[in-house]
Amino acid sequence: MTHPTPDFQLTRNTFGRLVFSSAAGEAHEGIVPVRAFPIQAPESGIALVSAEGHELAWIDKLSDLPDSTRKLIEEELASREFMPEILGILDVSSFATPSTWQVKTDRGDASFVLKGEDDIRRISATTLLIADSHSIHFLIRDIHALDKHSRKLLDRFL
Repeated sequence: MTHPTPDFQLTRNTFGRLVFSSAAGEAHEGIVPVRAFPIQAPESGIALVSAEGHELAWIDKLSDLPDSTRKLIEEELASREFMPEILGILDVSSFATPSTWQVKTDRGDASFVLKGEDDIRRISATTLLIADSHSIHFLIRDIHALDKHSRKLLDRFL
């Protein structure tokens, strides 16, 4: 599949930082990709922002980029973002908070402390964001996709 050539080029310098080169020949080191909608549309709406905080380019869809450019952006995003997705809730120490949750995530089994019900935020009708006591965010993309046991434990906190 051929992709349209963007009007910029991305490379990594010897320090591993992203370098943005515009069609006009301007170079910016240490640029950062920023997702506009990291949960609802993670592959769409990405800004390339300079170290000074200025938007240098807007990417409607990652899939529209050439593979080499897309890979650099995905690597940079992955190195900065850490949001495990909960696939199942194995156990909860107590239905009163604070409570310790044992969960299965897309990154392996994990344990975290939920300080209070306020740390569970509804993002959409089926999506939840849970912040643990260390401010690490866990995502439940679709509560209906959880098994019956997990939904039953989760319902006690919603």
